[in-house]
Amino acid sequence: MAKKELTPERIWKLGLGFAPPLILEAAVRNGVFDILEGGAKTLEEVASETGASPRGVRALLNALVALEFLSKKGEAYALTPESSAFLVSTKPDFQGGIFRHLSRQMLPTWLGLSESVRSGKPVTAVNQEGEGAEFFREFVEDLFPRAYPGARVLADAMGVATATGEVKVLDIAAGSGVWSIAFAERSPHVRVTVVDWAPVIPVARSVAEQRGFSDRYSFVEGDLLEADFGSGHHVATLGHIVHSEGEARSRELFRKVFAALSPGGTIAIAEWVPNEERTGPPPAMIFAVNMLVHTDFGDVFTLREMSEWLEAAGFAQIRELEIPGPSPLILATKPG
Repeated sequence: MAKKELTPERIWKLGLGFAPPLILEAAVRNGVFDILEGGAKTLEEVASETGASPRGVRALLNALVALEFLSKKGEAYALTPESSAFLVSTKPDFQGGIFRHLSRQMLPTWLGLSESVRSGKPVTAVNQEGEGAEFFREFVEDLFPRAYPGARVLADAMGVATATGEVKVLDIAAGSGVWSIAFAERSPHVRVTVVDWAPVIPVARSVAEQRGFSDRYSFVEGDLLEADFGSGHHVATLGHIVHSEGEARSRELFRKVFAALSPGGTIAIAEWVPNEERTGPPPAMIFAVNMLVHTDFGDVFTLREMSEWLEAAGFAQIRELEIPGPSPLILATKPG
């Protein structure tokens, strides 16, 4: 067989890898998907309804067709099933919120990657209260649809719907409160303690109020290693926080969670988990670079690493739970 010719084509494609997310951001910000939810429209109609320039809209719509987020028949543009389900802002599974923060919050920091590689230090440390709290407050609610399907799987796996007594849930670094909201929806017996930085707490409070659960929520402000977690919790959720805490603080956090759980209680960790060789999958390894530019000690950690930390804290029965998302949840139980 003839040997396949080596070309730089893949490198060229990666050279414009920044473009598709920014194209999606422009479409979300200009309401393109929302406008087309009402049916196919011409370039002129989209330009008129968005108030954007025909030249700009033409370039944007045609790029979205090429990226298969829109279809085109004659002069009319229409949503694809994927964009209709996930990029229309009024839909419950809307995933476009994160793109609203891309160019203003994420990319400016990533532009300092080369210096972070040289220094080993972040461009902007979002793992510290102050600037970090403001950073997360801006977009945690936009992450809700991404985590919600996995949170529902966890609540079902914990058998919350059939519980006859009080179920105490500790939602650590709660953000929007998405992990505990799924529990509260399953049973009126659920009582939630949310822990997060003071500027982020209002987001979780607002989401709980919107869903009618505010009477079952209590809120604790402060640094995770200093805040009072209380005791006797049946479930503790750590939704994508280990990667920004780093190894030393995560080890201490696991010990603190162990003390706050009742015997038989479960810790549930959502993370981007690389393989043991740290060679993939690509999203996890790219996220490790994201931690380099955004945190002092953050990283992604393997199942083996986190299992060792959990065992050292006293946990047993370490296992995985498959959920929609980049990686399975990691569960462990406090013996007793």
